[in-house]
Amino acid sequence: MPDPSSPKPPEKAPSPAPPALVNLVIDGRPVQAKPGTNLIEAANQVGIDIPFFCYHRRLSIAANCRMCLVEVSNAPKLVPACQTLVSEGLKVTTGSPRVLESHRSVEQMLLYNHPVDCAICDQAGECKLQDYYMEFDHRPYQPAQPRVLRQKRKPIGPFVMLDQERCVLCTRCVRFMREIAQQPQLGVFARGNHEYIDTFPGQPLDSKYAGNTIDLCPVGALLSRDFRFRARAFFLSTTPSICAGCARGCNTFVDHYDGVAYRYRPRENDAVNQAWMCDDGRLTRRRLVEDRLTRPLVGRAGSRVQGRSLAEALSAAAARLKPLSGQAGLAALVSPQLSVEDLLAVCLLAREGLGLSALYEGGLADGDEDALLIRADKNPNRLGLRWVARGFGLALRPFESLLGDVSAGRVTALYAAGVEVPKEPQVVAAALGPIGLLVIQAVRHGPLADAADISLPAAPHSEYDGTFVNFEGRPQRFQRAYPEWDEARPHWRLAEALLRELGFAWRWPSARELFAELSPRVPELASFDWNDLGPGGRREPGVAARPAAADARPPGYRERAVAQPGQGKQAGGSRG
Repeated sequence: MPDPSSPKPPEKAPSPAPPALVNLVIDGRPVQAKPGTNLIEAANQVGIDIPFFCYHRRLSIAANCRMCLVEVSNAPKLVPACQTLVSEGLKVTTGSPRVLESHRSVEQMLLYNHPVDCAICDQAGECKLQDYYMEFDHRPYQPAQPRVLRQKRKPIGPFVMLDQERCVLCTRCVRFMREIAQQPQLGVFARGNHEYIDTFPGQPLDSKYAGNTIDLCPVGALLSRDFRFRARAFFLSTTPSICAGCARGCNTFVDHYDGVAYRYRPRENDAVNQAWMCDDGRLTRRRLVEDRLTRPLVGRAGSRVQGRSLAEALSAAAARLKPLSGQAGLAALVSPQLSVEDLLAVCLLAREGLGLSALYEGGLADGDEDALLIRADKNPNRLGLRWVARGFGLALRPFESLLGDVSAGRVTALYAAGVEVPKEPQVVAAALGPIGLLVIQAVRHGPLADAADISLPAAPHSEYDGTFVNFEGRPQRFQRAYPEWDEARPHWRLAEALLRELGFAWRWPSARELFAELSPRVPELASFDWNDLGPGGRREPGVAARPAAADARPPGYRERAVAQPGQGKQAGGSRG
């Protein structure tokens, strides 16, 4: 029995009750907001947009543009809505004559030295200065003295072009580089009317995250050297997608026009990439358009038959693969650049159509990684490949063993879905030269596609609906942005056609039906509904979640972000 004289264990302190909501009134509308919420976010809850340039909810508060000034019941002067927190009983007015006049005054001050570049500016159609001028100002531009001239078209890094004359000194870019990228390569120089943004002497803007400063810039001061003068923003259509540059699976928008992808932009997802993406990921856009294989190639170089249609090429491929089905010399190479839907169809083809029990695992070689977003694995669906292969009972062998097996004569015929390999493609193409039959599905021309007996044109992920599984085990949907080029088709559609040519009856009207029919074979995917994969995807049970976005911010960030009026501005980052 326990000794009654022994001290009792300390009782657990009750968990603190959640903070009560704060009640306030904005433009006559009652609002309830969490304590610590600023007025911009509180107003947004009820559909009231307070204009701003410098505010961004993921950056520290600067309150230097003065565009978000509003009237409040507990202060005689106008106060910045980005810096003012909600309080009980507060009454806020965002559209009074006094507030509107302040908006017009700020616009006039910013436009005084701003060049009239709208006709040639890449930001036209996405420029907050244009939007707010049309909403609040409408007054003629009448400078009383000469404009202050600054540098134009200044390349400050491999990805970014700076136009200092267009800058409104919101300092979003400066704060992003210091607080998020933690590479303080930008600063504000000079004083007063002569202030300008620039890189520090001898320090170019060469960060892997420099492209985010372009997204953050509310005007046309920071521009992408990859996108500049290529398309007008108001001609572009936008489709949600997933970056295929590494295993992170950053959520993106692909901006496209007439079947051509012109740029990637980050799409907000707290669980994956917050609101950022790296420049390497942005440049993967080029894979969607450059050196595309859009018609089949039949026959090796020197004896190639021209003008074959996709149907003829598929029939030729199936005719040469069918006698080898189940034979020891036949092998398959699969790339983790393929989507889950592609892999389901390709693994079905490998298992039932070709009689294989193992696959060789391709994919791009590992590279650099960092603590923010970039992963060493440069393939978007490595985990998805391993899930699907295991579900179909297919062992995965490393790519290096493929070259050894070819050299030893154990592999004499190869079917490859995707040509991404961890070695130089020229070296791999030479090593596969002794193979008697090489059938490849490829998105782009290259040494492997050009050396194959039959190369079938595959579509990149911008041209069909599908799913990637990132390194955390989180399936994420991407959407078709535009139709396939010429005769290119998704990998799953090519595998389906080969199965039919081999005598099987598999047929799926769309990727959704394919996923519904084949995913039950994969335990990790069996409980997932393709239609219910939201923007955040789903994480595999047992895989640790990534820290919340705010936890990755620099120490002291929260204190700076909720600074009260009167505590001073924070020194010097697209839209909030």
